[in-house]
Amino acid sequence: MSETVLLVGGGGREHAIARALADGDATLYACAGNRNPGIASIAEGFETLETTDPSAVVAYAEDVDATLAVVGPEGPLAAGVADALDDAGIYAFGPNEAQARIETDKAYQRRFMRDHDVPGCPEFETFDDVEAACEYIDAADGDLAVKPAGLTGGKGVRVIGDQVTAEEAKTYLRDADYDRVVLEERLVGEEFTVQAFVANGDLRVTPAVQDHKRAYEGDEGPNTGGMGSYSDADSALPFMTDDDYEAALNVLEATVDALDGYKGVLYGQFMLTADGVKVVEFNARLGDPEAMNTLPVLDTDFLDVLVAAREGESLPGLSFAPNATVCKYAVPEGYPTDPEAGAKVEITEENAGDALLFYASVDQREDGIYTTTSRAFAVVGVADTVTDAEAIAEDALAVAGEEGLDVRHDIGKPDLVQRRIDHVADLRSR
Repeated sequence: MSETVLLVGGGGREHAIARALADGDATLYACAGNRNPGIASIAEGFETLETTDPSAVVAYAEDVDATLAVVGPEGPLAAGVADALDDAGIYAFGPNEAQARIETDKAYQRRFMRDHDVPGCPEFETFDDVEAACEYIDAADGDLAVKPAGLTGGKGVRVIGDQVTAEEAKTYLRDADYDRVVLEERLVGEEFTVQAFVANGDLRVTPAVQDHKRAYEGDEGPNTGGMGSYSDADSALPFMTDDDYEAALNVLEATVDALDGYKGVLYGQFMLTADGVKVVEFNARLGDPEAMNTLPVLDTDFLDVLVAAREGESLPGLSFAPNATVCKYAVPEGYPTDPEAGAKVEITEENAGDALLFYASVDQREDGIYTTTSRAFAVVGVADTVTDAEAIAEDALAVAGEEGLDVRHDIGKPDLVQRRIDHVADLRSR
């Protein structure tokens, strides 16, 4: 049976999903609030619509006779788009609104971990009164991570002792006027992500990836949606052991066991600390940029995963090419605090060399493609080693040029990777 798949979302993550589906026997349609030229070039049809409007998404899915759907971003999941598609008889690979709370409500997420004895949960408290949260900060014995309970696009967290002082954290909370906030112990170590496909009680994991949230080289500057990421040729990263990876897998398995009927992607963001692997957060979808590291090296047909999920069958085992990957985002100058749109994007799939090109948020005009105020595009190198993959990505960025763009060139470079290795070695020696 041929499958018609609707892809919901128009970012770099969704471009990677579209590529993965294009490699199989699927007829692809897509819808998003922005028109992604990379996805549009692959899909049979592309509709611009509000993806947090369940009725609009369902109407388009029915119009194209979709038999499956993949919901990429967190916004539509929080809005109940997967629920609406399922109710319309179109299997959505993505959690329903209630299940998506594992990402969309950080207070719920921590209480869920505590209530179900999920390992790796840091000490935390939740607050719906800002002044009570500020009093907790004053009384705390150590540094804290300050997290708005709701979605903030990866930019809402402030870490005392790293990004802000205690006084600055309190000012941040008072000025932001969040309804609810989570305060938890500051985790010190190296972050990494493991993503899993989940359905019918099965869990299939992908290689670990390290994202780089800070805007500037050397891990300086404000947090962003992610400036780039890398993975190694096997499941673990260079600073990890196989036991570290297994510890993360154990957390994901315990979480899936406690999430009755969960389907879609479960993304675990972890911190490798002196006390082992801790959970920074869960997401209910593929990461952006992490999807661009994992899907290009996935040898298993992604469509087979979706069909097995819908049919109630065991998910196929995942096979990955033994390659490292390095992803680097190009963003508009001034991103994320004061981005300047309108720079022409000179790189294309034809001149990107050996790198893969993924469009994110761009403006396609008659005379070319231009940046908006969000992340513009990513280049991904795939090779035997991280160093070789990084060189491929850099060659592509040289074609793209630097006018109107900012890039973290240090992602995947040997000295930065070695700093991660040395950092973990120091933690383990304490």
